[in-house]
Amino acid sequence: MSHDKKLAILVAGGPAPGINSVIGSATIRGALEGVDVLGIRDGFEWIMKGDISHVVPLGIEEVSRIHFRGGSYIGISRANPTKDPHHLESAVISLLRLNVDRLITIGGDDTAYSAMKLEQKGDGRIRVVHVPKTIDNDLDLPSHVDTFGYQTARHYGVEIVKNLMVDARTTSRWYFVIAMGRKAGHLALGIGKAAGATLTLIPEEFAGQKVSFKAIVDTLVGAIIKRQSYGRRDGVAVIAEGLVLSIDPQDLAQVRDIEMDAHGNVRIAEVNIGEILKAAVVDRLKEFGLKTTIVAKNIGYELRCADPIPFDLEYTRDLGYCAAKYLLSDGNAAMISMQGGHFVPVPFKDMLDPETAKTRVRMVDIHSTRYAIARRYMIRLRRDDFEDPHELAKFAATAGLTLAEFRRQFGYLVESELPALILAADLKPVESGGSCPVRYNGETH
Repeated sequence: MSHDKKLAILVAGGPAPGINSVIGSATIRGALEGVDVLGIRDGFEWIMKGDISHVVPLGIEEVSRIHFRGGSYIGISRANPTKDPHHLESAVISLLRLNVDRLITIGGDDTAYSAMKLEQKGDGRIRVVHVPKTIDNDLDLPSHVDTFGYQTARHYGVEIVKNLMVDARTTSRWYFVIAMGRKAGHLALGIGKAAGATLTLIPEEFAGQKVSFKAIVDTLVGAIIKRQSYGRRDGVAVIAEGLVLSIDPQDLAQVRDIEMDAHGNVRIAEVNIGEILKAAVVDRLKEFGLKTTIVAKNIGYELRCADPIPFDLEYTRDLGYCAAKYLLSDGNAAMISMQGGHFVPVPFKDMLDPETAKTRVRMVDIHSTRYAIARRYMIRLRRDDFEDPHELAKFAATAGLTLAEFRRQFGYLVESELPALILAADLKPVESGGSCPVRYNGETH
């Protein structure tokens, strides 16, 4: 490879812990192979407008210690070159003017799509690889492979929720914690399950169906009533922000002027779902003469630029090394992944969903044992509650209702409860004779 050609690195989308480690390790690998490395500032923002002045040369001296820190050494933006053919063309021409023939993009599913389109537009002149980054953990990788930044975001999210749980118990109040996750509930569930939150709500529960705002409110109200019937006036509900996208749009009509981002997605951060749910739950509780203090708290921005934990430090070093090495070995048009300690390039064409022509999104598998166990530890109304007159009597008395009336008002919540939630959590004995007994409805399985 001639020394006048450059390897460029660009970061787009939202921040995630570990970006700097990818930049650092890729730069070091490139520099040691005698290749000039260039940092493209602020994602696609400038190059898609034909402005090539926002670049910075990267060398070993500059990047050797940046891996410890959160954020992005070369900035970040959500500018999307695929929205306008002229922008895509300008991005390619800008890179060629900079003498770039190899590009590493670091980003989520939208950036992966932009990287694929840019490689196609480059028509062999620019080789492109993509390093998957998102705290949402929703890129189409095998189920056991996390996206980088997720584990760090979960780590700090659990610390926050742990403190809120102590505060909730101390002050006899509830917290509605809204966790990031535009389409999938991985981060909310990861935080809620690890912290032992009272319950966690994720969009996958509703199996892609539009859900009524009332059902979400009643799920939270049901949990509060159930908890009170056990003598506890406190709790923490972790709610995935992506739940907003599951709510029937007519129910969201009460939220005016919903903003869209550059990718045409609802700006979920602008829909204050925590405050909306809090007000609705308080009103619903009043119908039963119940009063509780609820605090809505968004967490997400606190997590995105945190310093990466050792897991993500090592993981991102591997990804950065493999991205640079693959490009320098004439690899092209692939997403970089580490699977079981081995480098696995995922061709761009394999990332596309044939139906949407966009990159596939990985959702939480609600049929898994992992999810079933998460549900078993949540305090929320369950199908077996309605089959146990003693339990139901406690809840009805707390709400000041008859058994029949409680069933009428809340029974609909468990109609769609997956039988798999029971079956998956009831582990069967293995061939060797070992077993893990799980109690359900008073019987040991």
